[in-house]
Amino acid sequence: MLPPHAPAHETLVVLDFGSQFTQLIARRVREAGVYAEILPCTAPLADVLARQPVGVILSGGPASVYEPGAPQPPDGLFAAARADGSPLPVLGICYGLQAMAYALGGTVEQASRREFGRAHLVEEADGDPLFDGIPLGSTVWMSHGDHLARLPDGFRVIARTESAVAAFRRDGRPHTGVQFHPEVVHTEHGARLLANFALRECGAAGDWTPAAFVEEQVAQIRQAVGDEHVLLGLSGGVDSSVAAVLIHQAIGDRLTCVFVDNGLLRQGEFDEVVGTFRDHFGIRLKAVDARTLFLSRLAGVAEPEQKRKIIGAAFIEAFERATVEIVDELGVRPAFLAQGTLYPDVIESVSFTSGAPSVTIKSHHNVGGLPEKLGYRLLEPFRALFKDEVRAVGRLLGVPERIIGRHPFPGPGLAIRVLGDVTEEKLVVLRQADAIWTDELRTSGLYDDVWQAACILLPVQSVGVMGDFRTYENALALRAVTSVDGMTADWARLPYDFLARVSNRIVNEVRGINRVVYDVSSKPPATIEWE
Repeated sequence: MLPPHAPAHETLVVLDFGSQFTQLIARRVREAGVYAEILPCTAPLADVLARQPVGVILSGGPASVYEPGAPQPPDGLFAAARADGSPLPVLGICYGLQAMAYALGGTVEQASRREFGRAHLVEEADGDPLFDGIPLGSTVWMSHGDHLARLPDGFRVIARTESAVAAFRRDGRPHTGVQFHPEVVHTEHGARLLANFALRECGAAGDWTPAAFVEEQVAQIRQAVGDEHVLLGLSGGVDSSVAAVLIHQAIGDRLTCVFVDNGLLRQGEFDEVVGTFRDHFGIRLKAVDARTLFLSRLAGVAEPEQKRKIIGAAFIEAFERATVEIVDELGVRPAFLAQGTLYPDVIESVSFTSGAPSVTIKSHHNVGGLPEKLGYRLLEPFRALFKDEVRAVGRLLGVPERIIGRHPFPGPGLAIRVLGDVTEEKLVVLRQADAIWTDELRTSGLYDDVWQAACILLPVQSVGVMGDFRTYENALALRAVTSVDGMTADWARLPYDFLARVSNRIVNEVRGINRVVYDVSSKPPATIEWE
């Protein structure tokens, strides 16, 4: 299922040709205040135009446009008009530039010299609106093995790098293309270029704001729910927490949150969640102690995907039990189930290139299966939002900063941070180490510099020496990454002195760990979580 369209706002459609950066394009456009929606490149032109877009962006992709079966833009796109009859602006990025050129009669060939990494703009067309405010010599990020060998008729070059055409424009039609990737942070003024396209080329008003989103969602939730009741599976994380406050603002006590203690929570998490939502926000909360159920089902299970499935099934069972009690208390069965599903959750579970299920990287606990099994109608107010957009909404709603700024935490909890089988003894060790890791990040002022941090208890024991005695205990991995939305991530360059202090505290304060290592892998090729 694709994320819902936001018809109240001007929309810019991003057609996905398989780039790992497609979601970043949409995010950058939204940062400029314009709602962006991703559709697969296979979408018919009628589906694109049904959104009444102010413009279209063609993403990058791994294919070569001249290969048989390579994805191409929708038929008729470059002759299409907007709802007001004006020509539809189109921007091609990397493969998107090549696809535009190829479709309109240009020539694209395999380059004798591939171009990956940083390049610099050595030539620009004076006064071109796409490059307004972008100085000559700026760094741009290239990632292509093909190049534009001949421009289509009616096109002209508006920027070059040392070795390639960097951008072109079509005379008489609002069609432009860039060979580099403006959506990645390595391109110095990439966000400015995308804003230029959205606001200047497309003429968008830039009215996509958190305040507008809250106002519209409250109205939509009230209209959708009517007089019915809503259940929400609360984890205490950013997404479900902000969703709870938003829905509570819309329908008040007709929302009941279910918080399941699965025995896989972090230290002190249960009391913190109950206190925040029941006492601070006054939200109806059903707290369920299901620790025995989850740990008994996980006993002896080491394979990560199997863990996720077991945890998902156990959650459904615990949720169903809680629902029976809630129905008795309310005297009515809630009709809706609310979830904090985000855009990246949907993207990692569905391929936008084909519209079909993609290769499973990992199962998401809040995408698919649960609503159908339990017979509820689904309410997902954040299905089209990125994590930082949800945080902005939460701040507007008055959600405490300690929750808003909280690092993402996986649905299966600590079960996928204990590599191998899960036992209560291992969880105790991991909780203690995790508490030290988090405490040190906060007290050192580094917590907000990191997008996500985790401790991973490894299925490895190593020899150590403590007090002149030989030890043979567990190794622990520390993981900290920087990211915008979790689609890509880089390992955090934390100070050595800080890491040394964390390691020293963990080894000295947590019985069962005698070695600490730091993960320096980026995503891709690694994922953020180890399982």
